[in-house]
Amino acid sequence: MRAMLGLPHSLVFPRALVAVAVLVTVSLSPAGAPPSTSGVTQGEWRVYGGDPGGSRFSSLDQINRRNVATLAPAWTYHTGEVSPDAKSTPARRLSAFESTPLMVDGALFLSTPSDRIVALDPETGKEIWTFDPKTPGRTVRSHQHRGVAYWEGPATKRSGVDKRILFGTDDGRLVALDATTGRPVAGFGTGGTVDLRQGVAERIEGAYGITSPPAIYKDLVIVGSQVPEASPRGPSGDVRAFDVRTGRLVWQFHTVPRPGEVGHDTWAGDSWRERSGTNVWSMMSVDVDRGLVFLPIGSPSSDFYGGDRPGQNLFGNSLVALNAATGKRLWHYQMVHHDIWDYDLPAQPVLSTVRRDGREIPAVTQVTKMGFVFVLDRLTGQPLFPVEERPVPKSHVPGEAAWPTQPFPLKPPPLARLSITRDDITDVTPETKKYCTELFESLVGGTIFTPYGSSLTLTMPGTLGGANWSGASYDPSSRHLYVNVNEVGGVGRMQPQPAGSPVPYRRTSQWGEYARFWDPNGYPCQRPPWGTLNAIDLNTGEIAWTFTLGVVDALAANGVNPTGTPNLGGSIVTAGGLVFIAATSDRRFRAFDARTGTELWVARLPASGYATPMTYLGKRSGKQFVVIAAGGGGYFSEEVSDSLVAYALPN
Repeated sequence: MRAMLGLPHSLVFPRALVAVAVLVTVSLSPAGAPPSTSGVTQGEWRVYGGDPGGSRFSSLDQINRRNVATLAPAWTYHTGEVSPDAKSTPARRLSAFESTPLMVDGALFLSTPSDRIVALDPETGKEIWTFDPKTPGRTVRSHQHRGVAYWEGPATKRSGVDKRILFGTDDGRLVALDATTGRPVAGFGTGGTVDLRQGVAERIEGAYGITSPPAIYKDLVIVGSQVPEASPRGPSGDVRAFDVRTGRLVWQFHTVPRPGEVGHDTWAGDSWRERSGTNVWSMMSVDVDRGLVFLPIGSPSSDFYGGDRPGQNLFGNSLVALNAATGKRLWHYQMVHHDIWDYDLPAQPVLSTVRRDGREIPAVTQVTKMGFVFVLDRLTGQPLFPVEERPVPKSHVPGEAAWPTQPFPLKPPPLARLSITRDDITDVTPETKKYCTELFESLVGGTIFTPYGSSLTLTMPGTLGGANWSGASYDPSSRHLYVNVNEVGGVGRMQPQPAGSPVPYRRTSQWGEYARFWDPNGYPCQRPPWGTLNAIDLNTGEIAWTFTLGVVDALAANGVNPTGTPNLGGSIVTAGGLVFIAATSDRRFRAFDARTGTELWVARLPASGYATPMTYLGKRSGKQFVVIAAGGGGYFSEEVSDSLVAYALPN
């Protein structure tokens, strides 16, 4: 289908048609069913990704193509964690409100950027309880937190059901709360808390925390971590499973293999010892029926220099499948060898089904910062579309040995630009064209996998390019995957460090370590689109449609539109034929026709929604709600808010 790159618009329906559409009943049985849905209750949102496999699919269709244009705010909850006049600046960057709530058994559970947990009435937004873990050193909006996990099982000391909320903190604690009262569960760890530093970080300095919700498999809670990225030595990125009732450690997977383990030979000498990074800071997925857990592992530390770790560096930048009950490795697939670009696997793997030669193949799909989409056999890890190992540029940094090849999937096609020339420089304004042209001519490189060198180097895409933690959503009936991506390059050079520094070279620039290829306004220096939403047919590997995602109001006022915007925060897809997404830096929340990519609805938010929405059915009202955290801040917005906004059809 021809790409959809039109202007934002809304559909207007005759009043009679809207009235009929509002009365459409809720369908709980779509044509297909997302894989690995064990434990999913229809009409609820019990897991961060909608189901354990991360499809972000809802079988609700009360809100659908015919009536979504009438969607209106139903309630707003304010966390109270930011003043109305607060601004996010480079000197005092306020973190984005990245949480996706859960809705379970008549309660909505969310986390805030200050590690607080809140339970709300899902139909009114009224507060039920709050819990503050009192993380040391945590200030309001100083860090991101993406959500919590829910577990339930038979109560051990009384009749009924034991219901728990589990989450991690910025200082490395795993906390279990009673979902009904919000109080710590006394029998879990010590007073409801497990010290996660024990076993991975107790004898070595460095920050250790949890920013994403854990995964749940039966009576296990499986956790990753956020660890230092600048220093090669630090806390381990090992993934661990704990007994959800007691907090007892059940298994531990070494993301940097020890002697005698598969992959140890990909670390030269003792470079594996006390190696930090190589962690799962994003979300994991679980195939409940097959007992598998999938780990999207990040890059080894330090991010941009690997001279002290020659080799491929497994399991860095690898998708790893484990036996969820034992932690035993079943297979792995490395998507970046010897990463020196900070190309973490940033997103939750999506469990899907691919039809090939009349067979239904269980698949797992991983989106990446490079803009590549890897579709693998879920049971073997083998690619379901061809992947080529292609030569890439060498590094000229003393001591660095960039890996000579990198994997390039032939299908689906890349979702982001992999190179840029002078002809690709933007001309959205004369000032931007002049600035970006001069900047481009001062740089070397300009292609993917160009190692940062002693001169200012441009890599396309950069660390915020391609698909980030925003991830993807999947419609099991159409077999379409929906992915929002950024078009942002990275700029930097490797500067020698003083003797005795953790690494001899570190990436830097006059704009800081993580500089982007954009102008002083934050406009990317290449021609638009700067952000897109894409639908991929996973059966064929072809792109079904692409829509330019987001507008820059200052440019649109001068007739420059559409441009798209950088975006962080994912999509969901529903049986009503809709894809919901905020994510953009233009303070909009949008709904698209899942079949065609036509924009059907757009609403203004209090601030940009750098989070993934969710949807559920109210038990009392029978109404479908769609909820988004609209907090602004982060990398792209000065405006900040403390708002969680719910939408529903009018009565």
